[in-house]
Amino acid sequence: LKPYTVLMCMYNSPAAAIATHFSISGPNLTFSTACSSSSVAIGQAMKDIRYGEIDVALAGGTDAILTYASIKSWEAIRTLAEEDKEDISATCKPFSADRSGLVIGEGAATLILEELSHAQARGAHIYAEIIGYGAANDFKHIAVPSVEGQAAAMQKAIDDAKINPQLIQYINAHGTGTKFNDETETNAIKQLFSEHAYQLAVSSTKSMHGHLMGAAGALEAIITLLAMQRNELPPTINLKKPDPKCDLNYVANLSQKVESLEYAMSNSFAFGGTGATLIFKKSV
Repeated sequence: LKPYTVLMCMYNSPAAAIATHFSISGPNLTFSTACSSSSVAIGQAMKDIRYGEIDVALAGGTDAILTYASIKSWEAIRTLAEEDKEDISATCKPFSADRSGLVIGEGAATLILEELSHAQARGAHIYAEIIGYGAANDFKHIAVPSVEGQAAAMQKAIDDAKINPQLIQYINAHGTGTKFNDETETNAIKQLFSEHAYQLAVSSTKSMHGHLMGAAGALEAIITLLAMQRNELPPTINLKKPDPKCDLNYVANLSQKVESLEYAMSNSFAFGGTGATLIFKKSV
């Protein structure tokens, strides 16, 4: 083994490397909550800025999961999608009746969060304001989500944002492509938003980039921000067979332009139970 093996395996090694490279001396924290990790990091950074602890934060996540041991572990728990024999790129099918599981992705994503007046003073390009963050523990099962747990995270974010839930126009769903997750998230959205759920646009961009695990929340937050900038809803691709149990507007297969996307939500749910929801408002 190499002398640096221990340092390379520490969960906080990526954050430590970034802090060392940029000579960052402020709080340097790593959150490990499985698939919601980077959303939790963004939410906690937002709180530190809100409470005056810091002015600027680099918040995001990374996960290196495309290894033999990791893939065999995911195979063992039977959550991986069956390969589409006709079109391998169509293997991940969130919310579609013929979905069979998730496709593992790999990558990293980071946002710069900044106190609003601080960003304005330096003339920064502001993609949106993060106005709400909610985290809730789904305690019923370590690997099986519940409607109540997911709805609680979304409700906490709405309460934190202090907005009417009917202002939300778009949700970047956790949408893994597993039978149970997609149905549960659909029902959680319907429970929380009631009739407004059918006015929402909901999509799973994991259909295009796969599930980045700990990095998923940050990547999907960035996609949500770009959607708001461009007033264009990202699609859920490979949705060919509607599922009567998943009956919302999932922006099937093609992106959709809208007049203005003012408020959006991004969901991240995880094994272990920690769910995290972020709410963004278009910057004036």
